[in-house]
Amino acid sequence: MPVWKASPRLARETVKWSGMLDLAFVRANLSLVEEKLRSRGLDASAILADFTRLDTGRREAITQAETLKAQRNKLSEEVATLKRSGADATAPMEQTRALKEQMESLEAAANAADASLRALFEGIPNLPHDDVPIGRSADNNVEIKKWGSIPSFDFPAKPHWELGEELGILDFNRAAKISGARFVVHYGQGARLERALANFMLDLHTIQHGYTEVLPPFMVNSRSLFGTGQLPTKFAEDLFHCDDKGPYQTGVYQESDHWLIPTAEVPVTNLFRDETLDESELPISFCAWTPCFRGEAGSYGKDVRGMIRQHQFQKVELVKFAHPGSSYEDHETLTRNAETVLEQLGLPYRRMLLCTGDMGFGSAKTYDLEVWLPGQGLYREISSCSNYESFQARRANIRFKPVGSKKSEFLHTLNGSGLAVGRTYLAILENYQQKDGSIRIPDVLVPYMHGETAITRHMVRG
Repeated sequence: MPVWKASPRLARETVKWSGMLDLAFVRANLSLVEEKLRSRGLDASAILADFTRLDTGRREAITQAETLKAQRNKLSEEVATLKRSGADATAPMEQTRALKEQMESLEAAANAADASLRALFEGIPNLPHDDVPIGRSADNNVEIKKWGSIPSFDFPAKPHWELGEELGILDFNRAAKISGARFVVHYGQGARLERALANFMLDLHTIQHGYTEVLPPFMVNSRSLFGTGQLPTKFAEDLFHCDDKGPYQTGVYQESDHWLIPTAEVPVTNLFRDETLDESELPISFCAWTPCFRGEAGSYGKDVRGMIRQHQFQKVELVKFAHPGSSYEDHETLTRNAETVLEQLGLPYRRMLLCTGDMGFGSAKTYDLEVWLPGQGLYREISSCSNYESFQARRANIRFKPVGSKKSEFLHTLNGSGLAVGRTYLAILENYQQKDGSIRIPDVLVPYMHGETAITRHMVRG
C-alpha cells in the first residue's frame, strides 16, 4: 500500500453540473433508482416525482436555446453582409434582437430547472450496493464474523461509568458543571489512557498499515460539510455551528463560515475538493486524530449515562481515496485495519453488515464493528467503515485522470473509525476490570502508559 506524498501535480478542474448521483444514470435507470430508494425505506415516487418533468424541461430549453443561437448567428452574418453592401439591415436586426430575448428566456428556464434538479439530487441518499441486505432497521443487519472470547468474571461486572468514578479517573458531575450534560473530565491514569490509545492507533496505522498521518483543522466551512454529505439540512441539527459569520442559511455553502467537525472524515475528505489526481497515486490512505463534536440531537434519552454518546470525543479516522475498480477491495482492507486495533487490544468484537435501512445517507456499503461490553452485557458500535463510491466525490468534485485518457473520472471515497478513542477506552475499562476494582492495562498499551500495568484508585482534590 503506497504512502501518499504531497505533490505539485494536482490539477484543478471545474465541472458544469455534477449531481450527487449521476444524472445520466438516473435518467437511464429510473426504475432501478426507485427500487434502490425503496429498499432504504423511502417513498421513491415522492422523492423523484418531479425528476422527469424537470429533466425534460431542462433538456428541451437547452436544445431550443442552442437552435435559436444558431439562427441568431446566421442572421448576424446576414446583417454584416447587408451593412457591407449598404443595404437595409433593419429587418434581420429586429429578428436578431427577438431571438436574443427568446434565448435569454429559455436560458432562464434551463437555469431554474437546473437549480431545482440540484436541490432534488442533494436530498437523495446514495444507492445501496447489490451486496447490502434489504432491511428496515438494525434488527436486519447481518453478522459477518465474531472475534475473541467473551470474558467471564467471578464477580459482578460493572459498567464503565461506575468503574471510572470509583477509580477517580472519570468525572461526569464536574464536566456537567463546566459544560453541561454529555461531557466528561478525565484524570490521572485515565487521561493518560486516552492519550495512549490515540498514539497506539496512529502508530499502528502509519507504521504497519501504511497510512499517512494528517492533522487537519478542527473547524470546517459549510462547503466541506456539503461535500461529505452532512449538509444541506439532514444533519445540521447534529452539528455545532459558529456564529462568527452569522447564522447558517440552508442551501448556502460558504467558504468562510465555521463549524466544529463531527469527524475527521470531513476535513480529510475535502483535502482534494475541486482537484484531479493522477491514477498512479491511488489509493491514497490518510489517518487523522481529532476531537469530534456532535449535538446528538436525535438521541434524547438514549445512553444518558457514561461515554457512549458525548458532545465531544476523540477519534482516529481512516480515509481512503480509491480507484473505482478496486474500492471494494480497499473497503475490506480498511475494515481489517480497524479490526486489527481491537485484536491487538484483546477486545472481543463482531463485524456487522448494515442493511439498507440502517446505512448512513452517503454510504453504498457499511460494516459496523461492535465491541463487547461486559458491564452492560451487549455489543456496541465502535467503528463504522463505509464505501461511499463516487457519492462524496461528486459532491466535492474530486476526480482522477486514468493513464492515457484525456477525460477525468470521479474516484471513490472510503472512511472508517480506526477507532473511536472514547469507546475503546470504556471497552478496556469493562473488559479488563479486576475484582479489586482496578483495570489491567492491555500489553500493547503498557509502553504508552510509561510501563504501568494497571489503573488504580486516583485521588482528586476537592
